[in-house]
Amino acid sequence: MIRVLLADDQSLVRAGFRALLDAQPDIEVAGEAADGEEAVRRVRELRPDVVLMDIRMPLLDGLAATRRITEDRGLGQVRVVMLTTFELDEYVFEAIRSGASGFLVKDTEPDELLRAVRAVVAGDALLSPGVTRRLIAEFASRSKVPADFAGLGELTEREREVMALVGIGLSNEEIARRLVVSPLTAKTHVSRTMVKLGARDRAQLVVLAYESGLVRPGWLG
Repeated sequence: MIRVLLADDQSLVRAGFRALLDAQPDIEVAGEAADGEEAVRRVRELRPDVVLMDIRMPLLDGLAATRRITEDRGLGQVRVVMLTTFELDEYVFEAIRSGASGFLVKDTEPDELLRAVRAVVAGDALLSPGVTRRLIAEFASRSKVPADFAGLGELTEREREVMALVGIGLSNEEIARRLVVSPLTAKTHVSRTMVKLGARDRAQLVVLAYESGLVRPGWLG
């Protein structure tokens, strides 16, 4: 059973999400929070698998709340999905760098929301390819001169290649076609790379690909 915490200051939004999620046989809403401070407290209390976190909330915004959650080693298995009104919300970029596993617009289709919750728990790519590539383009436009990143030395040549492909927004299936391997093999390479680098999820792997200089602006295709 996938346990979800809903963090949004609008009770109507929480009620809508709860009705959808609780109707699924493999998902349950473990709790709710109306502000960022409460969200952090409830996460520590309930240890949900996924937090659907609104970016704009009183007392403590979703971005700050996400940082507190992802920086807490005792909450390493909790995945945060940011909720925003617009796909290119100015805070989304920083949310990913703060440890969020991805983001969704509030008016997303119900099936997409359910797929996202299940995908993030499985460690797969949460965002649709189009949204992912827009996010990566934003990251690329802001990236600075790469700092020394010793972690790359731990990767095999193939793992570095796979990490670069993840960095330009390719899915496991697209990576498999590019490298002429099976999707399972591609997924295994991605998983091993994440483990070696200590990446929480695929979104963080994209960030590391740019910060390490393995991928640079202009490589989107």
